[in-house]
Amino acid sequence: MSDNDDVPFNRDFPLKPGIVEEVRPGVRRVLCNNPSPFTFTGTVSYIVGRGNVAIIDPGPDDEAHAAALLDAVSGETVSHIFVTHTHRDHSPNTARIKRSTGAPVYAEGPHRASRPRFESEKHNPESGADRDFAPDIRIGHGDVVEGDGWRLEAVATPGHTANHLAFAWSERKFNFVGDHVMGWSTSIVAPPDGSMIDYMESLDRLAAREEDVYFSGHGPEIPDGPRFVRFLIRHRKAREASILHRLAKGETDIPTMVRAIYIGIDPRLTTAAGYSVLAHLEDLVARGVVATDGDPVIGGTYRMANA
Repeated sequence: MSDNDDVPFNRDFPLKPGIVEEVRPGVRRVLCNNPSPFTFTGTVSYIVGRGNVAIIDPGPDDEAHAAALLDAVSGETVSHIFVTHTHRDHSPNTARIKRSTGAPVYAEGPHRASRPRFESEKHNPESGADRDFAPDIRIGHGDVVEGDGWRLEAVATPGHTANHLAFAWSERKFNFVGDHVMGWSTSIVAPPDGSMIDYMESLDRLAAREEDVYFSGHGPEIPDGPRFVRFLIRHRKAREASILHRLAKGETDIPTMVRAIYIGIDPRLTTAAGYSVLAHLEDLVARGVVATDGDPVIGGTYRMANA
């Protein structure tokens, strides 16, 4: 496959829920049984190290998954819990794991939006945010946390959420990238929770790093991660070009753009696709390429700025 082809997604992920699998020496994973159009086969939690271990992303509010994780580390000590971001399929189970292990929780911070909500925007309670989460120890870009035989560096990767972190095990060239990069599909970037401007900058940050095996919050591991990120960057730029191509024909709204751009999309993903288009439009409006009346919102109409 050449670097000019579209994103080489891999949807081959036979891992069954509740089974612990050592995917690389020092890295085990357990799949939660929460499949959906947004989570693929479910959320993947990771166990880092042996003996004294860290758990990354305990998953949704799911007692069976918590039991499977604790069973996987039976006879070991959980010394750290890391959370990549505060969506309800990643962080709510943290409380169960902490109660059982006493391990401190490391994350960027509580949930927050990427920008203030516009007055014309309705609050969407189904956005998937875990607003009850709070870490014991807040960490930011460049902070390093060391355990028994492992060392993780926090890499700021806002975009999917404002508080998204990846955790790089640089000595092993591994990066636990949460939902920022996934091998099975593109990530959802839905304002005001997410920001396409931040997302693209975070992709550039990852592409410049040395880690080459990515472990995602959903789906299989990604070999040659920086190359895959370059595919994603080109894919997003192509999506932007499609939006501009449609706007070149005249002023239009987001549902019309979704129908023109996302041919054959799963109907369950139509709303998410609309928010992804909005994320691109926010970026384009901020850059002065596209214009709208008032704030860039999901119900707005858009036109080329020079039209």
